[in-house]
Amino acid sequence: MPEFQLSPTAQQCVNVVLIWVGFGTLAGLLARSLVPGREPAGVVGTIVIGILGSTAGPLGLTYLLNQSDFNPISPLGFLAAIAGAFVLLTAYRVLLAIRRPVEEE
Repeated sequence: MPEFQLSPTAQQCVNVVLIWVGFGTLAGLLARSLVPGREPAGVVGTIVIGILGSTAGPLGLTYLLNQSDFNPISPLGFLAAIAGAFVLLTAYRVLLAIRRPVEEE
């Protein structure tokens, strides 16, 4: 059976995507543990919010620090990713609360 090989550039892109998915998943799960209550989005939603937060958090930190050489895959970048996922998760819950008011008993 022939082995499937990618070009070095394609392999590097695949590796970067897999790193960001893993990084975002960890950030999302940690952010989820900081937000109390039941998660309305479920596991997949938490992972997606984590991946988005792991992009938004380091981008925001890069903008605030005004540094072009900031490495998002670092301890500081990981904290920024958790903060970004936390903000997105909180905003998601607030938007859900606005759209679906709690029924009074």
